Amino acid sequence: MDYKKCAKEILEAIGTDKNIISAAHCATRLRIVISDNSKVDKKKLENIDGVKGMFVAAGQVQIVIGTGTVNKVYEEMVKIGHIEVKSTEEVKKDAVSKQNVFFRVIKTLGDIFVPIIPAIVACGILMGILEGITKIPSWDPAWSENVWYVLFHNISNAAFACLPILIAVSAAGVFKCNKLLAAVVGIILVHPGLTNAWNIASMTEEELAKITLFQIGEWRVYLTGFQGHVIPIIISIWLLSFCEKKLHKIVPEMIDLFVTPLLSVLITGAASFIIIAPIFSTAENAVLYACEWFISIPYGFGGLIIGGIYALTVIVGLHHMYNALEAGLLAKTHFNPWMPIATCVNTAQGAAALAVAVKTKDKKLKAIAFPGALSAYLGITEPALFGVNLRFKKPLIAGCIGGAVGGWFVALLGVKANAYGVTGIFGILITMFEVRNLLLYLAGIGIASGVAFVVSFILYKDEKATEPVLKVVYEKLNKNEVGNPIEGKVIPLKQVKDKTFSKGVLGKGLAVVPTMDKDGFGYVYAPFDGKLETLFETKHALGLSKDGIEVLIHVGINTVQLKGEGFEAYKKTGDTVKRGDLLVKVNLKLLKKKGYDITTPIIITNSAEFKKISVLSKESMNREGKCLSCQA
Repeated sequence: MDYKKCAKEILEAIGTDKNIISAAHCATRLRIVISDNSKVDKKKLENIDGVKGMFVAAGQVQIVIGTGTVNKVYEEMVKIGHIEVKSTEEVKKDAVSKQNVFFRVIKTLGDIFVPIIPAIVACGILMGILEGITKIPSWDPAWSENVWYVLFHNISNAAFACLPILIAVSAAGVFKCNKLLAAVVGIILVHPGLTNAWNIASMTEEELAKITLFQIGEWRVYLTGFQGHVIPIIISIWLLSFCEKKLHKIVPEMIDLFVTPLLSVLITGAASFIIIAPIFSTAENAVLYACEWFISIPYGFGGLIIGGIYALTVIVGLHHMYNALEAGLLAKTHFNPWMPIATCVNTAQGAAALAVAVKTKDKKLKAIAFPGALSAYLGITEPALFGVNLRFKKPLIAGCIGGAVGGWFVALLGVKANAYGVTGIFGILITMFEVRNLLLYLAGIGIASGVAFVVSFILYKDEKATEPVLKVVYEKLNKNEVGNPIEGKVIPLKQVKDKTFSKGVLGKGLAVVPTMDKDGFGYVYAPFDGKLETLFETKHALGLSKDGIEVLIHVGINTVQLKGEGFEAYKKTGDTVKRGDLLVKVNLKLLKKKGYDITTPIIITNSAEFKKISVLSKESMNREGKCLSCQA
């Protein structure tokens, strides 16, 4: 792989280095924040040798190169474009700064809830195992009182019982405040001394009066715990961060150590119970009730709708909010009905990409689609979604249809999980708490995948078969490319003043008006590694072949009449040639003096064997890569 060439072509396709705000790379991808997305030529990017796919996500143009090569391409980009080297975190910040407030809020939710996933999954799996044990027919209910069972039950429930504390610590990292103070605020909201919110309904009026903070009309605010809520703690930690930063600026340094933490916690704690928790817990309840209602719409239609549009929300970046939604459902109901629908969507998109991988004859596309499909089944859909399905549209539609059918099935039969953050095959771990639930979960994957695969296989067709291409640059060629054999101005074949060529009688191609050197000579070079099948005795025309592509180079119009005058050959019929080998030297000055048109047609003589012949570049280059004429 030519890393310098790949880097150069990427820079050209994204609108040069002047269109780059910042760039970095991870293990497999270039991550570039673009100033003007309209200048990015996506099709050109996808066709660059070495690029396995590209997509736009989280405000970044992400170009998939591959492990072990992406860093080398990045290094060449930095050299060519004089790009400032940045970390992936710095690039992410640049990308977020370009997004509007709505998407920044959603991104923030994702940043808060993703780090908590290991704790949620660990407790969810243990909870599932314990639930599974209790379903064994020989299970003795008395064991539920056993001290060892109680111990492991408490371990499995810990993350959910103290979820606001986990959220507080994670949010502190996002809002850049003291994590221990954030943990204290989280503890305040779930303190064991608070009345459990679930007990409110059974309390007497006298008991309620004792825990009432204030009352506005019929609306009362109680001093209760907020174990079942996630949004109030996020708002509280944002307030803590605001207070802490402001106080650090105004409190004298000699008393800052104890005054700032004291006031920060006191203000945040009081505001949480008086304003934040009452308002935002009510709003959160409304959202959660709406989601529960939507998923439980009769006959599974809620799951059908969610499954059909879920992938589209991933494309625009709205999926970051789902972790907060799932965490809220778990805290409120101890179950997550959203995750099985999401799994059906993910695996359906994977199956749609798999159908493309099976059907396509494009080896590069296969190399992207197969691992992309596998990744989707493991819960990561971006490679399949952005690298294949969105790119070709019809597989995306097929994936949405499969996701809708799968979502309908799992919603209809009430399939659920007991954690969040894991989908696909690994989702088995958080759905196995009941055999029926697990089997229906696997059935949902099968149904979503089957529908998406069949629809995608029917709809998808390769956009192109194997295509020889006239590429007008002296750089490394791919298998199906033909280089420019002569320097000069490129013109369409229809402009050649000879109907045999202009009407495509001999085949499709292009023509070059050659450039003379200072002595009036032009040079014909081998356009690829192949064989010189024919060199006419008059040396004005040559026939070459490689890999089933047959090329005719005809120097000038009607120059056969010169009977070889002005032409000097450096190879003979039957010779094996390497790209760039000098084949013929021609006295262009002499040809013009004698009144001959020096326009040189370059023809694919077996054009009928191919669906399409296209010009990748309209620039005419010399062998060193210097542009001689950019006029097509």
